[in-house]
Amino acid sequence: MDSKQDKGFFGQPKGLRTLFLTEFWERFSYYGMRAILLLYMFDKTMNGGLGFPQATAASIMSIYGSLVYMSSVLGGFVSDRILGSRRTVFWGGVLIMFGHIVLALPFGAPALYVSILLITVGTGMLKPNVSEMVGGLYSPEDTRRDAGFSIFVLGINFGSLLAPLAVGYVQGKYNYHAGFSLAAIGMFLGLIFYVLDGKRNLHEDSLKVPNPITDEERSSVIKYIGIGAVIVAVLVALMVFTHTLNISNVIWILSILGVLIPVIYFVIMLRSEKVTKVEKSRVRAYILLFIAAVIFWAIEEQGSSVLALVVANRTQLHFGGMNLQVPQFQMLNPFFIVLYTPFFAWMWTKLGKKQPSSPTKFWLGLIFTGISFLVLALPLATPGKISPLWLVLSWALVMFGELLISPVGLSVTTKLAPKAFGAQMMSMWFLADAAGQAINAQIVKFYEVNDVMYFSVIGVLIIVFAIILALLTPKIKPLMKGVN
Repeated sequence: MDSKQDKGFFGQPKGLRTLFLTEFWERFSYYGMRAILLLYMFDKTMNGGLGFPQATAASIMSIYGSLVYMSSVLGGFVSDRILGSRRTVFWGGVLIMFGHIVLALPFGAPALYVSILLITVGTGMLKPNVSEMVGGLYSPEDTRRDAGFSIFVLGINFGSLLAPLAVGYVQGKYNYHAGFSLAAIGMFLGLIFYVLDGKRNLHEDSLKVPNPITDEERSSVIKYIGIGAVIVAVLVALMVFTHTLNISNVIWILSILGVLIPVIYFVIMLRSEKVTKVEKSRVRAYILLFIAAVIFWAIEEQGSSVLALVVANRTQLHFGGMNLQVPQFQMLNPFFIVLYTPFFAWMWTKLGKKQPSSPTKFWLGLIFTGISFLVLALPLATPGKISPLWLVLSWALVMFGELLISPVGLSVTTKLAPKAFGAQMMSMWFLADAAGQAINAQIVKFYEVNDVMYFSVIGVLIIVFAIILALLTPKIKPLMKGVN
């Protein structure tokens, strides 16, 4: 059927239903797992937890998220050169499902690390390629594309919204491993639907490999993988020999990697002969926006680490006649996205060409982000537990910042990307989140030292950077060479 004539899913191609529900269940499994993972790591062993120090658990949560976004680069390569998007998404889902199954087994810390490896690689294979397949449902001139992506994003957030409630309930009624089992079941349901519904509704083009790897290139890839494996083996051997092989040092190395990868990418782009003078100017402008995005994601992603610790340690969970559970607070992130998105879509459409420039939206977003931390410093300065409404307010502010930064960042990334690095520039946007969480893995350790100082200092620093970005905006705009 011609894509324009296919209107079987709310006026959209029926393939959107397949991808909508696949991503719904993938996000259900991922955010359901994340809603209880921090608790599982620092809870006492007598309660079924691992008994990790809270700072260590928060660092692991952050570096875990960083690895997930770093692996999206691998997922793009596997799809483009080896399997094609449809098969890459399927095998990514299989790895995610097995990752949750491993975590559902009572094998302690080793199971946690194996699960992190499986889910990291699986999510990197699935997440970026599902989005690419959504775009493939529409011809270039099909005006339904933006609406289709809006419906798709809605599926993502509905999955993220329901997961903490369902998985948190099962964990509370039974145990942590039962909660992780529910996450595995969610991914299994997503895979079943993806295979069965995909056979009928997804284009055959999604089975094709866009740029198949040649025998010569395969040899080079194997060589580089071998070199990488040797480097890792030598590094591990040195750490064992020097008695420095521990989770803290491993996180340090991964944090450095998370920051180093985007730096290398920018150097390559600015030195490439394939990038024109105008494009290099746009890349320089993008670097400042990229740094702002890294700072934003470093704060936003603390919702599942530091803010979860605030909920667990310092928040009244018996409130207004309700017995609140710690995982339920993870619903606030997708709730506010669903709540705010229609307003922002209407506002940007209404303003049209009068809307603020991308740098302006970024520094405004950072202002809201900084304030979201400052409002927590106020109640935490008093003894005793704080009202959960302070957490609601904090999330409401940071998610307002996200709607000013995240979708705008995706859009401006495509506009400022050099032609020779178009696809890789989209990977750069994912790497901003990876770098932010890599930095998080180190700074979250300071939360336990003094929580009031933690939120106050970070909140002020973000607002200071936002002011600097606002002052630099008149100089950034000319570098963007006509892009707004």
